[in-house]
Amino acid sequence: MKPVAVVILNWNGEKMLREYLPSVVRHTPAGLADVVVADNGSTDTSLAYLHDEQPDVRVIPLPENYGFAEGYNRAISILEPDYRYVVLLNSDVKVTEDWLTPLYDFMESHPEAGAVQPKILSLSEPFKFEYAGACGGFLDRQGYPYCRGRIFDTVEDDKGQYDTPLQVFWASGAAFMVRTETYIQAGGLDRLFFAHMEEIDLCWRIRLLGKEIWAVPSGKVYHLGGGSLPVSSPKKTYLNFRNNLLMLYKNLPVSTGRPLLIRRRLLDTLAWVKFIASGDWKNAKAILKAHNDFRKMKNNYTSQPKENLLNGDVNIVFDYYIRARKRYSELKN
Repeated sequence: MKPVAVVILNWNGEKMLREYLPSVVRHTPAGLADVVVADNGSTDTSLAYLHDEQPDVRVIPLPENYGFAEGYNRAISILEPDYRYVVLLNSDVKVTEDWLTPLYDFMESHPEAGAVQPKILSLSEPFKFEYAGACGGFLDRQGYPYCRGRIFDTVEDDKGQYDTPLQVFWASGAAFMVRTETYIQAGGLDRLFFAHMEEIDLCWRIRLLGKEIWAVPSGKVYHLGGGSLPVSSPKKTYLNFRNNLLMLYKNLPVSTGRPLLIRRRLLDTLAWVKFIASGDWKNAKAILKAHNDFRKMKNNYTSQPKENLLNGDVNIVFDYYIRARKRYSELKN
């Protein structure tokens, strides 16, 4: 039995599958891993394409679109008895030759690691890191995510400056390798998130189990990004703001979470004002809806941990906008 399943979640994405799946099949070591497509109830010709042109790819047909989080949960629950590791791989990722082996070797030699990600570069600008994950992710003390290679809208060129493996706070869901047992033990991706930030939330829970998250840059992939929602989409704004609040609420001790959420609401108000000032009414409305829905949804989480993992000294908003620290390497200078 092979130790790894590389799982691509698909929903009406035949075009993406035709474009990117062949590279995954070609460059994934056949003796190490099976390539699996979990289909989220597609109504296009995705399943016909897989049947006719990718016979070596295992297909898990799901009856409806469960979203990113629950779609993966259902697929991995089916795969769990057969594979020691699973890789969550976005359908718009182009992999490089033998991209998987460095991740597998690292996990095998570091039993304390619960999940890892490769270096993620931009497919459209291959010399740059990709926005969603870059070379490993972190949260600042206010709960804002940033990456080694990307802070807010500033994306760095890859010059090998982050080629050393590093323990990080979160790994990108675009290319996310995790121990199957750890994924199940942590509860999988939160289905209430539907999409966006669900991998950060999962990494937080994996770390609460005592496991580590790592970026392993010797593995390398290229991510198109925005394949589901463009960066400027009000729906993306809504999901990011709502899910960030939910993530903080559920993963912080009450004594820490309450005052932080008050500060975050004030900071989110500044983001709302910025959208209003630029005439972007749809994204401004998305922030209001995010906060309203957070207040309704937070009651789904009835217990919080006692340990505070959000204890860093970086204030990314202050560093970026006031101190003009635009690169990860400048943050603690």
